Amino acid sequence: MNVLFLTLVEINSVEERGIYQDLLRKFRDEGHDVTIVTPVERRRKIPTNLIQKEGVSILQVKTLNIQKTHIIEKGIGTLAIEYQYLYAIKKFFPFKKFDLILYSTPPITFAKVIEFVKKRDHAKSYLLLKDIFPQNAVDMKMLKKGSFLHQQFEKKEKKLYHISDTIGCMSPANVDFVLSHNPEIERNKVEVNPNTIAPKDFNFSEAQKIAIRSKYNIPIDKKILVYGGNLGKPQGLDFLLETITATTHENLFFLVVGDGTAFLRIQEWFSKTKPSNALLLQRLPKEDYDQLLSSCDVGLIFLNKHFLIPNFPSRLLSYLEMKMPVLAATDPNTDIGNIIENANCGYKVLSGDQDEMQFKLNKLFFEDNLEELGNNAYALLRKEYMVDRSYNLIIERSEK
Repeated sequence: MNVLFLTLVEINSVEERGIYQDLLRKFRDEGHDVTIVTPVERRRKIPTNLIQKEGVSILQVKTLNIQKTHIIEKGIGTLAIEYQYLYAIKKFFPFKKFDLILYSTPPITFAKVIEFVKKRDHAKSYLLLKDIFPQNAVDMKMLKKGSFLHQQFEKKEKKLYHISDTIGCMSPANVDFVLSHNPEIERNKVEVNPNTIAPKDFNFSEAQKIAIRSKYNIPIDKKILVYGGNLGKPQGLDFLLETITATTHENLFFLVVGDGTAFLRIQEWFSKTKPSNALLLQRLPKEDYDQLLSSCDVGLIFLNKHFLIPNFPSRLLSYLEMKMPVLAATDPNTDIGNIIENANCGYKVLSGDQDEMQFKLNKLFFEDNLEELGNNAYALLRKEYMVDRSYNLIIERSEK
């Protein structure tokens, strides 16, 4: 089967680790012909080009700067990318026929590309719904509900759902949200297809873990709670900083690792406050981050309490992979906390409830068996979030 994958993520190798790379590598290993269309921003001064690498085709399309740039270029770049992708596909694949189109949100602006390939090649289309836009922007007050811009994006969202043969959602709460807010969508075209990975074994000895902690000046005699990932408005990080301040037990230490729009603000807070129980590190290469994560004790998830959409951060999988219990402080609409508690691998807290946060921290570290919770975490990964699950769901739909 010839598979076309459209993404805003810059993918340079399917041998890298990540939810998309792992899935595409699985398709390749199962004998499918995989073509990836990925952006290369203009700041890199690389023209649109096609390369064959590691058994897949990678079409790098020159775009405007769409990451870490001002909002005007980001907005124009996101709208223009649909036409840039369409032009590049027509140019580089005039005679190649695709059987399956895979794509994820963000963005919601691939409709013309998908429609063209579907009509030309009679291909099946499968949406991996990782972000519900524009509602998430409304929740974060980045977009006014009912505004002209909101209405335009909403039309694009509905168009994308309409032309998708299947919509794979990250969790049951996401399925319910999509169907309840889009009653025109047929129930049988929506299914749970969660974030999945091909896990790697990390068997570091205690001596290696101590060495890793020492490398980053992390205490070797304390329990480490780690938050790793994006640092931005969607994460509601004020509650993380409040939790660091409110946690006075000398045996607990917070590690914050990441990057994003809020990094400088978080860095300024650390410089001003100088907390003795926490450390901030900027984003690390994946291999270094995995090593660091393996030396920690509990994984933290934070989500902004104002979200109406049920977010399901992929960082959960990194924690489960490391056999770490998870503590999730979220809005009331996501089901990630329920899934964690039902699997007996951690706890949920309503973001902003510091009393509950301190209660759950005390329970985790002074009442529970962290090793047992960690084993349950890994069991949850093996049961629900293996890449074989996503692959099999997509194949099943593509063969109907």
